Parts: sequence; structure tokens; C-alpha cells
Amino acid sequence: MKKTANTDGPVIIKKYANRRLYNTETSSYITLDHLAAMTREGRDFKVIDAKTEEDITHNVLTQIIMEEEARGQTLLPVNFLRQLIALYGDSMQAVVPGYLEASMESFRRNQAQFKSAVEGAFANSPFAEIAKRNMAMFEAAAEAFKPGAPGAPGAPAAPEKSKDEEIAALKAQLASLQDKIDKLG
Repeated sequence: MKKTANTDGPVIIKKYANRRLYNTETSSYITLDHLAAMTREGRDFKVIDAKTEEDITHNVLTQIIMEEEARGQTLLPVNFLRQLIALYGDSMQAVVPGYLEASMESFRRNQAQFKSAVEGAFANSPFAEIAKRNMAMFEAAAEAFKPGAPGAPGAPAAPEKSKDEEIAALKAQLASLQDKIDKLG
């Protein structure tokens, strides 16, 4: 599931001595969170030290991973980290980057195939609509917990529906689902 962006080359990001990051494409200062979002969007970028013009992309990407891990978004198990550290200086160290890259690419392909298979299994069935609704509700819940989102900790509260409105909406959804189930039988 490789994401691609229509660009002619990597965006050049300059990192200054004051640790500020400057996006030369948009002529604006950005944060590590912006770079993480660009990565998720499949946007290629190169980070260079503004003074020495040294390519420091690897260091900045590592910093993004460390910040994500520190936020509680742990993706790398402790045992994996120990094994990775143990490989530094090992005779196989030169092989590891290629192996990890190939493994991640294989994982992404498998993930895309699995997603496609699941979507295909539910296509044209009453469960497809239920799955879509569940996914939409899950995405809405995940969005609510993003910093700055309405309802997220520290964000302004969104206007609430009355309990009666919420109950009525839930009853309508339940009745609709019951009708679909009855049609199956």
C-alpha cells in the first residue's frame, strides 16, 4: 500500500542551528509533526543542515520515531530494540538495512492484500454497510482523540446532542439494521 504524491523530487527541508525546520517548497517553518505527516502521505523529503549542507534526514527520521515512542505510540517492542542494538558492530550489520527495508515492503504489500480481501469478502452484503459504519465510527472516535480535535483533552467542547436525540438516532439505526437482518431471513 505504497502512497505516492505527485512531485518531481524530494522536498528540501533546511534545519537551522536553532533547531527550526524550513520547508523550501512552501517557504514556511514546519515541525517534526509536519514531517511525520508528510511521511504518512508518501511525500519524499530530504533534510539538510542549513550551515554544512550535510544530509541529516536519517537523524531527523530517527528523532520523529523517538518522539512517537515517547508519546506512548510504541511500535517497536523492547526485544526488537535490544536485537537491533546488538547488531551494531556485528559482521552482519551491512545486511540489516536492506533486510529490514525488504521486510517492511513485504509487510505493506501483505497489509494492502489483506485489506483488499476483507473489503471483497464484505462487498455486496448487508455486512458491508455495517462494516463501513463501524469503520466510520472508529475513524471518528480516533479523530476525536487527536490533539486539538473537538472533544479531545484540552480542546473546546463541541455542542452536545441531547440524550433524547442520541437515543432516537440509535433507535433509528437499530431499526434499520433489524430490517436488513429480517430481509436476509
